[in-house]
Amino acid sequence: MPELTLAHSPDSDDLVMWWPICGMTLEDGSPVDGPMGRPAIDTGGFVFTPMGEDVEVLNKRAIAAGDLDITAISAHTYPHIRSAYQITDCGGSFGEGYGPKVVVRAGDERFRAENPVAALLADGVRIAVPGTKTTAFLTLSLMLREIDVSRVVEVVEMPFQEIIGAVQRGDVDAGLLIHEAQLTFEESGLRKIADVGEWWQAARSMPLPLGLNVIRRDLDERFGEGTCGRVAGILSASVAYAVEHEAESREFLKMRGGDRPEWNDDALVKKYLSMYVSPLTMSMGATGREALAALLGEGARAGLCPEPGEIDVL
Repeated sequence: MPELTLAHSPDSDDLVMWWPICGMTLEDGSPVDGPMGRPAIDTGGFVFTPMGEDVEVLNKRAIAAGDLDITAISAHTYPHIRSAYQITDCGGSFGEGYGPKVVVRAGDERFRAENPVAALLADGVRIAVPGTKTTAFLTLSLMLREIDVSRVVEVVEMPFQEIIGAVQRGDVDAGLLIHEAQLTFEESGLRKIADVGEWWQAARSMPLPLGLNVIRRDLDERFGEGTCGRVAGILSASVAYAVEHEAESREFLKMRGGDRPEWNDDALVKKYLSMYVSPLTMSMGATGREALAALLGEGARAGLCPEPGEIDVL
């Protein structure tokens, strides 16, 4: 059977979406024992091979190589790769009045002003970000441009899971948080000064597109006319199955918990999945396409990303 690579970020929503077509796998990629190690639904004659990787690594790989058949990317990355990849209607993540958060140490008095976000533009302030091709960074940049278009923030790129520690230690002054860290930062003595999804919703009255799922356009050439559409349908069925079988999805996360103790907290996992495996994840529809066009169009006009062209969704 033809094999398709399915690359995803290591956070819980991506893991949950694809186990129904990949089977449940251990950290090393080997299947778990028994029936749960096999796909739970019809895979249409394809073998989907999962590959977990940091989303900024996937962003850069999609831009530089474009070799993965199916991959998660940040919405910010799409204009760079649109000639090679098409967006799937399912699998995206949207902040609906919430999103990535900017945090500082709770006792840092520099960010106590009436507008603490403006303090990010002060000389010498360094912000840890999970990647310059992430949507979190694009949206933060748009937000800061509304304060002072002439200033450029000093950023330090690092893997998302290292940002909280870097802010705690004072290695950086602020951090831009994605994934589950958005819900747990207060336990680490940090304080939120901005939520970029909240800002976008208030300013633009639409959800914030964060992550997308894309497939290579050449699947039709490689496997026959209509393959892209068929694969997109299988992916949609996978997301739907994972949502309908919530208990099994949570058990899978516990199995893959490793150094992610938060995945053993049922309430926390349930809250996070409700945020980022939402009806817009199952189908972005016109709402998602319009939000994506608005965000990327605004980014392009600000010179922060290439023109997105038509938002081409399968």
